[in-house]
Amino acid sequence: MSDAYRVELQSVDGGPTALGWGGSATVVIDRPVEAGGRGLGFNGGQLLNLAVAGCVSNDLFREAARRGIRLDRVRVTAESDYAGAPPVSSTIEYRVELSGEATPQELDELLDHVDAIAEIPNSIRQGTRVRLVRGSHG
Repeated sequence: MSDAYRVELQSVDGGPTALGWGGSATVVIDRPVEAGGRGLGFNGGQLLNLAVAGCVSNDLFREAARRGIRLDRVRVTAESDYAGAPPVSSTIEYRVELSGEATPQELDELLDHVDAIAEIPNSIRQGTRVRLVRGSHG
């Protein structure tokens, strides 16, 4: 597997608050206060939705550049809910606000293209498997 997509997470100060990192990027992960955390970071469900939004945003800029389009603004909102036992995400819906030096039709075509090729949404849509590989305790 590629190290380019390897991430690590470590709890801090004996609690659910943790730092996650991949390469030079860092994010804080936590549980809400009402669920026993400190409320200092994203929870797992938010991170899943953020992965969708981040992928779509990055791909919009990459694909726009390939088409010679300069984007001025990209805003992606992704949302879902969790239900069941164990809880499973409902459909993740995302919305995009997009502006740049292109016609509305060119921006719509760009958005449709990115929706079709974006790695994280496609991984979820195609049911990427997740498996535990046991490590050490202690």
